[in-house]
Amino acid sequence: MSRGRRLTAIFESAKEIPFDDSTQFVIFSDCHRGDGSWADDFAHNQNVFYHALSRYYQEGYIYIEIGDGDELWENFRFDEIRQMYSNIFKLLRKFYTENRLYLIYGNHDKERKDLKTVKQTLYHYYDEKSGESVPLFDGIRVHGGLVLRYLPTGNKIFLAHGHQGDLLNDHLWKLGKFLGRWFWRPLQLLGVHDLTRPAINFKKRKKLERKILRWVETHKQTFISGHTHRPRFPSPGAAPYFNDGSCVHPRSITGIEIKKGEILLIKWELSTREDGALLISKDILAGPQKLSLYFSASNARP
Repeated sequence: MSRGRRLTAIFESAKEIPFDDSTQFVIFSDCHRGDGSWADDFAHNQNVFYHALSRYYQEGYIYIEIGDGDELWENFRFDEIRQMYSNIFKLLRKFYTENRLYLIYGNHDKERKDLKTVKQTLYHYYDEKSGESVPLFDGIRVHGGLVLRYLPTGNKIFLAHGHQGDLLNDHLWKLGKFLGRWFWRPLQLLGVHDLTRPAINFKKRKKLERKILRWVETHKQTFISGHTHRPRFPSPGAAPYFNDGSCVHPRSITGIEIKKGEILLIKWELSTREDGALLISKDILAGPQKLSLYFSASNARP
């Protein structure tokens, strides 16, 4: 199935989340949380991510993670990832128990498309201190995509990881997982990057973006994805395709906020003050812009 048809199928079957100007969303993707080894791209940003997510929790945001949250290609057991980042998963559970957490699977965690796998790995975990099974995200569903329905106009914002239709990352994802685990991970430990990833391969990334833009323009549909690791924030009037970037940039993470009927691209980064103290701060990279500037009248609900 082509990328366009794959995206259309997910869009048409996606769970809808209604929201208005009082709702606040924060969207991250491509954390690639690992086991803390040299191959763990997330490790150097873990404190930045935890600080940012803590702030969003305190301020009442809904958190949506749109794929590749955990690095399940290179790591054998999710439980090792959960243990490594136990503080982050405790915080994510707090979001979940308050109905403020939504997960979308990407190519590196596509096995979560299977409900049986989700039940076995995400519902509960074994707590070594108590010797008991403890709830994590009991009852959660990991989605292929989500649709945010803006109540004032009825327009939709489609969210998906963005790997759909790609030969290695979608159709042959099990082969991609095999190569990532047994070929690229050992090389990554030696400092060699995986040149097949769109985040690194410029030509592959541009080709993918062109295909997504074609789908967005054809369907006149606002779309937010990840996968390429390249932040994207279109000007009003351009094709409404946004990308939240990733959480594995050097010393920073990027994401998208939606609040008060506006959308903006943000960056949280670790920096050093003049007195030598470390500081985590948030910068606005683009926006805010009114959501209505990216909506088409053709996809509004009467």
